[in-house]
Amino acid sequence: MNLYAVKAIYSFEMSRAVRTLMQSIVSPVLSTSLYFIVFGAAIGTRIAEIDGIAYGAFIVPGLIMLQLLTQSISNAAFGIYFPRFTGTIYELLSAPVSPLEIVLGFVGAAATKSIVLGLIILATAALFVDLHIAHPIWMLTFLVLTAITFSLFGFIIGIWADGFEKLQIIPLLIITPLTFLGGTFYSIDMLPPFWQKVTLFNPVVYLVSGFRWSFFGVSDVNIYASLGATLAFLLLSLLIVWRIFKTGYRLKT
Repeated sequence: MNLYAVKAIYSFEMSRAVRTLMQSIVSPVLSTSLYFIVFGAAIGTRIAEIDGIAYGAFIVPGLIMLQLLTQSISNAAFGIYFPRFTGTIYELLSAPVSPLEIVLGFVGAAATKSIVLGLIILATAALFVDLHIAHPIWMLTFLVLTAITFSLFGFIIGIWADGFEKLQIIPLLIITPLTFLGGTFYSIDMLPPFWQKVTLFNPVVYLVSGFRWSFFGVSDVNIYASLGATLAFLLLSLLIVWRIFKTGYRLKT
């Protein structure tokens, strides 16, 4: 494996995060803080507890997951789209660098940035609410798996997109609504029975629920179902990426 190439791609992408610090870190942290202020202060006064957990603390895993999903997709999508847009992707493809090394560099950097952001948001949340992580190993596992999975998904979007507008279509019109409807601010047990069943078709429910379980030991779905759903989406993303490089889809044309 050409570790030098992986390191070069990874370092370049990480340095881009430093150059866009306001957009990459500061803006998501500020927006999450506003969620805490608005939902924690306004709605929290009307909903004291959910499953025995203070409402302000209950929404923390969902808010972290919201930013983790959107930022993982955005970081990876923009990371691979710009080389395609400028034409430098052809230099990369003609270099002695394998598809695996390209994916490791781009996706690794995107996932790293998202994980760091998630930990910063977690530290910020501790300033607003009293947090206790019941299962820290599981918390880190879900954090890393989700960041890698959705960075791969963002990598796919970055290759699929043929314009800047398409880079934002799926995150804004699909991922964000699914996250809001996936139990970010509430437990799906609060919904009528019919909508509880419908909500189970939302894949984000399993991510949020598993991540919340790692904090408080309570979840809307079984923890192993959450882990299985995450691994299944990771495998699907890997298969799609493999197919893209095998066929050269939007890379060699």
